[in-house]
Amino acid sequence: MDQRATTLPMPPGWPARIRAAEAGELTPPVPRQSATVVLLRDTGTDAGPEAYLLRRRTSMAFAAGMYAYPGGGVDPRDAEAELGWAGPGPQEWAERLGVDARTAQAVVCAAVRETFEEAGVLLAGPDADSVAEPRDWTAERAALEAHELSFADFLRDHGLLLRSDLLAGWARWITPAFEERRYDTWFFVAALPTGQRAAREVGEADRVAWLTPAEAVRGYEDGRFGMLPPTVTVLRELTPVRSAAEALGAAADRSLEPVLGRAEVRGERLTVRWPGYDELTIDGTFPEERVG
Repeated sequence: MDQRATTLPMPPGWPARIRAAEAGELTPPVPRQSATVVLLRDTGTDAGPEAYLLRRRTSMAFAAGMYAYPGGGVDPRDAEAELGWAGPGPQEWAERLGVDARTAQAVVCAAVRETFEEAGVLLAGPDADSVAEPRDWTAERAALEAHELSFADFLRDHGLLLRSDLLAGWARWITPAFEERRYDTWFFVAALPTGQRAAREVGEADRVAWLTPAEAVRGYEDGRFGMLPPTVTVLRELTPVRSAAEALGAAADRSLEPVLGRAEVRGERLTVRWPGYDELTIDGTFPEERVG
């Protein structure tokens, strides 16, 4: 086993929930479908592109204090909406994502909408060959975040087409069954469109940063940046690419089979493994807490 696999800490609360799940005393929550986007910008250097990362506020119910990408839950309204669309259609995305066309449409919409809400970057334009001109979208982003405005209505109101061709599917991760909050998340990569700028302040984040994947991984490994397993894994996978375009090209060959962490209980020893990702293994002795 990779030496690093024995040093990763067990998150608080996991031992008790793992044991409860093993004993059949825990009903796993149904994972909520979600999408997240690794937004990349080229640096013009040998270091490769930088990724846009948000540090979630410590008050957040999920992944508090962790660095993450812009992302969020799927809005069921997006599955049925009539959308202005440019690029691969819902059926083509359905084949790529391994879901039906309605779900694929909602997932792709979530990826574009959340990138707009959280990063202020709009992967949509007036036609199939351009993106929206930069402007102050503060009110529209707030209305979308508050669910006062559907993404379909936003696009329609401004005469915009969702540019699905600006996205590429990279991975799919499902939160382990013993977690209190579970997500079935598709990870996409996208290049920062020319002329657009990402937000420097985000409501759910207390810090934003542009970092090369290598910088971000080093920060994680030396304890400066907290990250969930999927976040750091995607960064590691992106470390070899030298441009945003190269990342989008590489995405075409990637499997989107779900990655699901599983726990094993052997007395006081607990192990959590993600198949194919030995470096993420958490393994150690955690005595069961006794009352009285």
